[in-house]
Amino acid sequence: MTASSLDDAHAATRRITTLSVGTATILIVMKAFALGASGSVSILATLADSSLDLIASLATFFAVRWAAAPPDEEHRYGHGKAEALAALVQAGLVFASAAFIGWEAVQRIFDPRPVTAGGWAVGVVVVSIAVTLWLVWMQTQAMKKTKSLAVAGDRAHYAADLAANVVVLIGVVSGAFLQAPGLDAAAGLVVAVWLFWGAVSILRDAADHLLDRAAPDADRAAVVAAVLADPRIGGVHQLRTRMAGQVLMVQMHVDLEPGLTLEAAHAIVVEAEQRIKAAFPHADILIHADPRGAAGPNETRLAEATAGNSAEAATPALSAATPPGPWS
Repeated sequence: MTASSLDDAHAATRRITTLSVGTATILIVMKAFALGASGSVSILATLADSSLDLIASLATFFAVRWAAAPPDEEHRYGHGKAEALAALVQAGLVFASAAFIGWEAVQRIFDPRPVTAGGWAVGVVVVSIAVTLWLVWMQTQAMKKTKSLAVAGDRAHYAADLAANVVVLIGVVSGAFLQAPGLDAAAGLVVAVWLFWGAVSILRDAADHLLDRAAPDADRAAVVAAVLADPRIGGVHQLRTRMAGQVLMVQMHVDLEPGLTLEAAHAIVVEAEQRIKAAFPHADILIHADPRGAAGPNETRLAEATAGNSAEAATPALSAATPPGPWS
């Protein structure tokens, strides 16, 4: 991907995060009105969640702009992990929201209160579902272009809200029209559990990013296959991959014939980098050339191949060399 297309991706993340902030603001206003009219604990639950949505969306709004900043003297790998930091903020806020809603729901289960103005409450929830569904669709389109972790976290948050609003709708209808306020409180409790589960997922993804979890086996195998497509490269070892925002960072050593000139070895390495770039346009690649046979006996070999080796041959070595992480 060219620098221009990367700029387009950053522009797309800026647009979708602006839209997310505006949507959260509109939802808060509508739900505050519905809460005042109905007193529904389900509405209270979704209002609290939308309020935290706004904070999370604001964090994402600024994070994607920071992440798009080019590398500088103090951040030589760029600022891409700002997106993971935003996702951590989102996870913390969702945990807080789940705890607050769960506590309020449990209290209302033991002390039910009637839901009033059910028509207004139902109308607001239906509109909220429609608006949230539209935002999730827009975020999905943006993710296809950008692969942004921050947008993915925001989308996961709003997708959870979408399902939660359906539960809230059931609770409001039960409390207002079926004279069963306990069901309204139970719906709020279901929302709390749903939010907690969503927060765990967001936290896991952010932690993987911040702790430099390796790229998936399929991606690493594709990198190795691209490098070994040149029969002059005898093997790959010390392969390291991680993500920095939307950029895949790749480092490795490759085995070349000891008799090659520096210029010839450099040309082979540059061609290997270009093949990786064809498969992973955002990749930042560093390849070190070793004379064949110079690797130490204790070095882990992620792929050892002669001409004709394939990605399938490389995959088992990759899997064996990289034990699964705590969330694999």
